[in-house]
Amino acid sequence: MKRRVFVGSVVSGTAAAAAPKVKAGDIPTTTFGKTGVQVSIIAQGGARMDLHPDVPSAAAHVRRMAELGITYFDCARAYWDGRAEEAYGIGLQGVRKNVFLTTKTMKRTAKDVIADLDTSLRSLKTDYVDLWQLHSLQSTDEFKSILEPGGVLDAFEAAKKAGKCRFIGFTGHYDPHAHAALLKATDRWDTVLLPVHAADHAYLSFENIAMPEARERGVGIQAIKVFCKAFLLRSLSPTECLQYSLSQPGVHVAICGAGTQGQMEDNIRTVRNFRKLSAEQIAAIRKRAIVGSGVYTGPTMEYWKKRA
Repeated sequence: MKRRVFVGSVVSGTAAAAAPKVKAGDIPTTTFGKTGVQVSIIAQGGARMDLHPDVPSAAAHVRRMAELGITYFDCARAYWDGRAEEAYGIGLQGVRKNVFLTTKTMKRTAKDVIADLDTSLRSLKTDYVDLWQLHSLQSTDEFKSILEPGGVLDAFEAAKKAGKCRFIGFTGHYDPHAHAALLKATDRWDTVLLPVHAADHAYLSFENIAMPEARERGVGIQAIKVFCKAFLLRSLSPTECLQYSLSQPGVHVAICGAGTQGQMEDNIRTVRNFRKLSAEQIAAIRKRAIVGSGVYTGPTMEYWKKRA
């Protein structure tokens, strides 16, 4: 299912061509948790670079996003078999120092994560990333390799000390209990990335289980699955989806996998005068997300989560 192109908060029925133009400076910024860095509250996600026919086309899209004022660029070594990082490296040439650039590694040994980071830096055409993340945490079974002396977390901190990254974090969308446990296990993480959307509360909720631990520690929180892989667009507008995620306590950045300039322009129109939703508005959106469209939630819709 593909996310439809929409016209932010423009009156229904108005032609997209009549939508207010967006410009650099329209995107609000926020302090990204304990990192202390100011970042745009929406980010370009790297996972959808594969919607482009080739690396040059994807790189051109990345450059347009920077020109629109996006300052947060999310990526991972695994995206598009490494080509997403290549597209970012090309697209951000000359403006690298003006953006907050992230990437991630799927590796689980100290030696392998450092090798992965070095490859990422070459592909991204930079000598450091702003945020380097352990990608796709799934269970507490991974904690030994992460937390043991000389393990993955020590390697992450060594890279930070060496200037290869400014901050470190971890990501995942499988089990909120694993996220909460890793946050409890150590305060050495600067950030966390997890699903935040209007149906999350109904099944293995990251909002209810993991996010309180992140907030307590002042960790920078990145929201993913904002549109729930487009499933929520059966009952909610894209504007409502994005407003919902950014209204959750502690969320600093919503990562949007916009594959077109039009989609990101709509996201910018949504957030440029953003005000957090009221408790009543949030409750109504949650209800519509679950029952308004008749879409079954849980592992059938949120197929990326652990089956309870």
